[in-house]
Amino acid sequence: MGNGTSIGRVRGLGSAHAGAHHWLMQRFTAISNLVLSIWFAVSLMALPNFNYITLRDWLIHPVPAIALALLIISTIWHARLGLQVVVEDYVHEAGSKFAAIVALNLAAFAGVAFGLFCVIRLALGVA
Repeated sequence: MGNGTSIGRVRGLGSAHAGAHHWLMQRFTAISNLVLSIWFAVSLMALPNFNYITLRDWLIHPVPAIALALLIISTIWHARLGLQVVVEDYVHEAGSKFAAIVALNLAAFAGVAFGLFCVIRLALGVA
């Protein structure tokens, strides 16, 4: 690695190879959100009505319960990935960036936990 040539001056300054995983995960969650959202919309349209009893009886079955849980996880994960990019791009102080990422992760975890709690509670017939 010399400093005399143009390639020598830029060698080692390239990608850290960490962004590709993040980019791929955003695309995978976007595709899963699309597929699961279409499934959810079609499933709801197939129901005779939207009262509590009908929705509970629909959610008691394993396939709707698991698919709805996956939709919750995928949607919140996709949102967390996108907001993480916004924080990394626009929050410049290291301490503020760290605090924002921690708050974002806690909010995402809380959202997933609450959503899964609601689905599990309804699917098991506890409510």
